[in-house]
Amino acid sequence: MDKLMELVGTLVSGAVIAVLAAWLTSRARNRQEQQAEIGALRVQADAMTVAVMELQGAAAANRLLWEGPAEHGRTFLLTALAFAGGAARARIAGGTDVQSGLVGFGRAAELLSRERVASRQTVAAVREPLTRAATAAAPLMRCFDSAVVTATEQLLNALSDVEDTARLEAALEAFGRAVNAATAPRLSWWARCRAVRTS
Repeated sequence: MDKLMELVGTLVSGAVIAVLAAWLTSRARNRQEQQAEIGALRVQADAMTVAVMELQGAAAANRLLWEGPAEHGRTFLLTALAFAGGAARARIAGGTDVQSGLVGFGRAAELLSRERVASRQTVAAVREPLTRAATAAAPLMRCFDSAVVTATEQLLNALSDVEDTARLEAALEAFGRAVNAATAPRLSWWARCRAVRTS
């Protein structure tokens, strides 16, 4: 009978040890998976932030190069000079007033056409950072944290109008807060209970 009791005790203690070992292994695996998800989220959030910053830089460059009053004045002045130069050249070559005017308009139109092509190329430069932002947002839309998903959606909506810098900055800030909350270290069950008890 003593041998039977000893065998039962050994089996029970073995079962308890096996259950405890399985629980600890599962917990360690879950923690590793959670840390991997958090690490991936940080990398994805960094890629999104960099893409948004590149987009803001490209939009600012576009504004500086093509949209200021000084640039509009420069374009007008160059167009007037091209018109006058073309008209004068045609007049010197013996053209009539109408022919001189037509040549002047042609020169002005040629200059405006080149300006328009250059402006469109600069605007097209915004497309690449916008594509990078959309690519960076794709994995964030499948994030385990719904606050990150919502903040990513709001950031993408704000990117549709990069000229509204206040909205874009607010969306980027909300995105950062959501990512920081999702990647913050998780408190253990015991620490959460102690925090609830002390508050």
